[in-house]
Amino acid sequence: MWPRVDDIREGDLKMFSTNKDKAGRIKRSQDPRQIQGRAAEQAVTDWLKKNGYEIIERNYRRKTGEVDIISRKDECLCFTEVRSRSNSLMGSPALTVDSRKQRQIIRTSMFYLAEKKSIDMTVRFDVAAVIFGPKGPEIEYILSAFESGI
Repeated sequence: MWPRVDDIREGDLKMFSTNKDKAGRIKRSQDPRQIQGRAAEQAVTDWLKKNGYEIIERNYRRKTGEVDIISRKDECLCFTEVRSRSNSLMGSPALTVDSRKQRQIIRTSMFYLAEKKSIDMTVRFDVAAVIFGPKGPEIEYILSAFESGI
């Protein structure tokens, strides 16, 4: 016989739980690459703050793609793509930002600029390459890694 609803304690529900959040949406997977990617984004966010940048937005998504970090320093608006690897055996993670990814970031940044109509600043596209070494994350921050061509 099944227990009545009144007889079920909160701890009993764990065995019936699914991989959904409180709103019923499926939770992000716990894929090690996604975990590493989020850790890299957090490391770069901390690095940017420490170096005088104001973080405006993280993981800005539109139909054209995603920009990992949007920040501001002085009168410059920076769109930063974060790439990471667990070691440097295959080279810098920055090498994985190919022309297709650059176009995607540029198109997504145009949506952002159109939404924030009052932005009258210099725009820059940076790449942050993070390698997780034995001493923690090592960050290579490349200013003006690519141009928008506009």
